[in-house]
Amino acid sequence: MNSFKSSSSSSSLLGVQSSSIIIIIITIIIMAWFCTGATNTELISNLMRNGLINSETVAAALMSVDRANYVLDKRHAYQDSPQSIGHDATISAPHMHAHAAELLLPYLRRGARVLDVGAGSGYLTSVFHHIIGAQGGGGTVVGIEHISALTSLAERNIRADGLGNAIDQQAIVLVTDDGRLGYAEKGPYDAIHVGAAARTIPPALVEQLASPGRMIIPVGSYHQKLMQIDKDERGEVTQRDLFGVVYVPLTDRPKGVA
Repeated sequence: MNSFKSSSSSSSLLGVQSSSIIIIIITIIIMAWFCTGATNTELISNLMRNGLINSETVAAALMSVDRANYVLDKRHAYQDSPQSIGHDATISAPHMHAHAAELLLPYLRRGARVLDVGAGSGYLTSVFHHIIGAQGGGGTVVGIEHISALTSLAERNIRADGLGNAIDQQAIVLVTDDGRLGYAEKGPYDAIHVGAAARTIPPALVEQLASPGRMIIPVGSYHQKLMQIDKDERGEVTQRDLFGVVYVPLTDRPKGVA
């Protein structure tokens, strides 16, 4: 992460931040151009061919989750770009889902407990379930959303994708609550994924991270970065900046919305 001396003007800082966002947007457009497919299989194959998926386990899980079951506009289901799912929320671009799955893969082992904050459409919640299943199963994936309509949307999508039994058997748990506070009832979590940008790293999520455990979270307001938070066997926490991103904010529930 670049640092700026105190003598730097605010206009210079704003210019650097604006340039960073423009670069990220251009990257997203390029990704969409090269990785978009006509089918789910073609989309994932394109991501693999362009080096965005390196793990066979992650590739198999993404192949098993049909993105058409998680988007509102089925015509663009296999486009490698974020899409609106309503309520000011989005389903992230497939290449970002691939990044998250690969970064968390070492902790998605047999019996793992996973927390997906800002589960949105339920897509990545399903991917995590498939990855744990490939490692022998026995784990739990908790998807948390702060708007009940999105929680209901995730459940409908996951059931439509053939994972109704996983919900019924509590292998996938969907809850409506403030994701910044986590969900201690099912913790601690071997892996935590946050799908919206927090202003700062929520202490509750770090507390609910297992030892060892890993969290992937976008942090920032105007200028955002994806961060990797690791907790070792002794409970010591380290953090690492990965790369710049653009995510919707991790916010309070809108007033008057259940």
